[in-house]
Formats: sequence, C-alpha cells, structure tokens
Amino acid sequence: MIDLKNKKVLVTGSGTGLGRETALEFARRGAKVVLHCSHSVEGAQKAVEEIQQLGNEASYFQADFRNVEEVEKLVDIAAERLGGLDVLINNAGTTMTHEFERVTVEQFDTLYQINVRAQFFAIQRALPHLKNGGVVINFSSIHGLQACIGHSVYAGTKGAIIAQTRELAIELAPKGIRVNAIAPGAVPVENQFKIAGTDHFDMDNVIPCGFVGLPLDIANVACFLASDDARYIVGQTILVDGGTASWMAFNEDFKKIGLRLGKGYVPGI
Repeated sequence: MIDLKNKKVLVTGSGTGLGRETALEFARRGAKVVLHCSHSVEGAQKAVEEIQQLGNEASYFQADFRNVEEVEKLVDIAAERLGGLDVLINNAGTTMTHEFERVTVEQFDTLYQINVRAQFFAIQRALPHLKNGGVVINFSSIHGLQACIGHSVYAGTKGAIIAQTRELAIELAPKGIRVNAIAPGAVPVENQFKIAGTDHFDMDNVIPCGFVGLPLDIANVACFLASDDARYIVGQTILVDGGTASWMAFNEDFKKIGLRLGKGYVPGI
C-alpha cells in the first residue's frame, strides 16, 4: 500500500461521498488531513473522529465555495493548521439537472462559481504553501467527456476542470508542482440515494466491468497520484469509470453489424 505518512493534505468537499472517503483513505495511509464541508457538517465531524481514532491528525472547516474569500481563508487555515501543504484535492462541487431551456442565470452562475472558480482560486492560494514537490488533484467527471441529457451546465463545468488542469499543469510543473485530475464514472454516493429515494441504483448492466464503482476506487487513484510513484504523470485526467466511456455509440447496433461481418457480410458503411 502506498505510504503517505505525514503528508499534509486538504480535501475540499469532504463531508460526504467521494471527498469524505478520499480524506479517510489518505489518513489510513498516514497523512495529516484537513477536511472541508459546506453543508455536511455532521459527516465531516464523524470523519475527523474516525481519523483521530486511527491516531492521525485531522480537523474540518466550513466554507461556502460561492464566496472566493471563504475559499482563500480555508486554504490559509488548512496550511496554518497543518504547517504547510503537500497535497490539495479539489473535490468540492455541486450539480443540478435541468432541461437546457429551463436553466436560469442563477443556476448557471452557482455551478461555475463552486465547481470551477473556487477550484481555480484554491489552487492559486495554495501555491505559496505547496512549494516544490506539491501535488494538486482536481476532481472532474465522466460528464466532462461524455454527454448526458439534462447536464448542460454541469458538463460544462467538468469539461472546464479538465482544460484548467491541463493548462495549470504546464504552468506549475517548472515550479515542481504536479497537477492532474480524476474523472469518476458511476460511483453512487449517499446524497444521490437520498435524492432518488432509493438505496440502490441498477446500473451494473450498462457498465462494461459489470458493477458500479465505490468511493474507495476513486480514493485509491487519488492516493496514487499524490505519491512519488506518479511523479511522471503531469496534466492528465485519469478516467475511472469501469470502461463506460469506452462503449461505442449505438453499441447494440454495432454489435449486430459485427456479427454480420463475422459471417462475411459487409454493410455499406
């Protein structure tokens, strides 16, 4: 297991879901962690308690990521509490699903403020603390690479994160700071279950590997990217989706075509 002992880590949006599990996994591997939450205070508190029971340092702070000043204050507080920063994990984000015609200016602004602007200025604020050898990991989504009806704004923010990651990576690499991103596929978390009113999503049959991901699957990739084992990975977006994005469009139709090709039939395509 990758050893991250005494690494100083800030994980944004870590009161629930992927961020919470990522913070916990870094702590399990020996890191000192500061968690951030916007609304999920109870989840952040419990995560801190779990980490402290492991014998590791942890604390949490609340910040509204619609406000850049609160983002910057969070980074400063985390660096002060930890005595510096080795890893910044930008997981905080929000989503809303609406038909394109019904999206309001307020909804558009909120998603870009939280998902893109906050992430950008968190990195900027963290630079004096990260120094040589620092790592930034931005959480994007499969939505930044694949289209899904109802996600016109959300997909735009996640695509922006991928482009922003690539750009900042080449600007910060000469300073000894590595920037990469993770784009998770289907990884159901508690908030999704709560909104859907269910405790299970039947998506296994549409994912090539045959099952949906777990938050730990994403956390493990984050730990790898934060380690020296990933020192030559710069500016990349790692897709962690069980093969979902590798499906060919109209897959069932192409499967039928492939069967016909196997019998010597060549369609006019």
